[in-house]
Amino acid sequence: MPSPAGTVTPGLASFLSSLKSSPVETSIESLVSLLRRRQIRGSRSCAIATAHLLRTVLRNIRVTDVTKLIDRVHQIGQRLAEAQPKELAVGNIIRRILGLIRDEAEEDRDREAGGYGDIGIGSRNATSIARPDGQSGPTEKRSLLAPNTSTNAPAITSLFSLLPSKGVSPLSTPGTQTPGGDSPVAAPLSSTPNTTQDLRAEVVEGVQEIIDELSQADDQIAGYALDHILSGEFVIAYTGSMTVQRFILKAAAKRKFTVIHPRPFSDDHRPRKLAGNPNAGLDDEENSERFLKSLTVAGVTVLMVPFSAVFALMSRTSKVILDPHIVLADGSLVAPAGAKTIAQAARMHQTPVIVLNGVYKLSPVYPSDVRTLIEIGDPSGVIGYDQGSFLEKIDIKNPLFDHVPADLVDLYITNLGGHAPSYLYRIVADHYRNEDIHLMDFDME
Repeated sequence: MPSPAGTVTPGLASFLSSLKSSPVETSIESLVSLLRRRQIRGSRSCAIATAHLLRTVLRNIRVTDVTKLIDRVHQIGQRLAEAQPKELAVGNIIRRILGLIRDEAEEDRDREAGGYGDIGIGSRNATSIARPDGQSGPTEKRSLLAPNTSTNAPAITSLFSLLPSKGVSPLSTPGTQTPGGDSPVAAPLSSTPNTTQDLRAEVVEGVQEIIDELSQADDQIAGYALDHILSGEFVIAYTGSMTVQRFILKAAAKRKFTVIHPRPFSDDHRPRKLAGNPNAGLDDEENSERFLKSLTVAGVTVLMVPFSAVFALMSRTSKVILDPHIVLADGSLVAPAGAKTIAQAARMHQTPVIVLNGVYKLSPVYPSDVRTLIEIGDPSGVIGYDQGSFLEKIDIKNPLFDHVPADLVDLYITNLGGHAPSYLYRIVADHYRNEDIHLMDFDME
């Protein structure tokens, strides 16, 4: 019997389609409910839902103060993060959008401080270093407003000529220096209604760029596949996510190699459903079948082996490929259960471990308490409820994720390129503002 017309399964697709017609507050409550009920799960799905929701909020919000705009986004971010604290990708997107708002507000403040547009003292050009060609464009613009500055500046002949002119402190913040050389004063993040509308438009454009990044991340990561997978190699791919699938298929287009796909098996030799294995929205068997089918169609040799055989096969393996749930600021990662065991076996055999992750999975949170990052799943994935007499005697926990330390990882491949675990702090500094690092209260625990 066909399902009633208009009936849709709650999830990412239904939420994105409802954003076009639902009020903003209703959409926020809907996403909070979907996250709490785990109907939207996984870093990618949560990041996409959060970015689309914030784009809708910014388009419809009616505020004339940048501070109120930041507070509104911050409040929404807290509600979403509290709904599902284990999905750190939600907080990552919120932090990046808050950083966009702050950056745009500071640029507008710098332009308005001088009142002369790009020629103003408050503009970033006014404190920029002279160009290598010897032309001191910013210095000449500043001289139009600063009578104490000589217009007959000598040509740049040494490094001392790069020092700023009189009245401009090299430590001053752009947009806070006065013509007379007075001490800088921090300007508040406030603006007129017209500039707030312009700022919102710029922020919405920035959010759209984040959405585009989410859709292109897998293809960009796959672009580095030929640099890391060689012909004749044996590669262990523990997770069958779309990121790993596209990475392998990109390399298989020009090279022949073998993929080893470990899977947990039960006593009856059938694949056991382990809730910790990756792609949200698909159970274990459906995800692996899709992964194996796509590789087989492309002509890739795939060996599906029991998880217990990983250590024995590691000596013949060239590299291990993992797809994390989230990457932490210290270079460690949270990955599907079993990833730590595979990484430890790889370290024992000196086999490189490569982690594929988009920048949206990189969180500025440090693992002060690893237990708060590990989600516990349904114990029926380990043992069935039909063994009631046995269950009464033991306490069963089925962790969905493992915490893999940074020293077990050799290389991170993001949509920005390959990076060592020790370099991730630089990417964190480039994508997040210090004011937004501790966005949620539970980040401080």
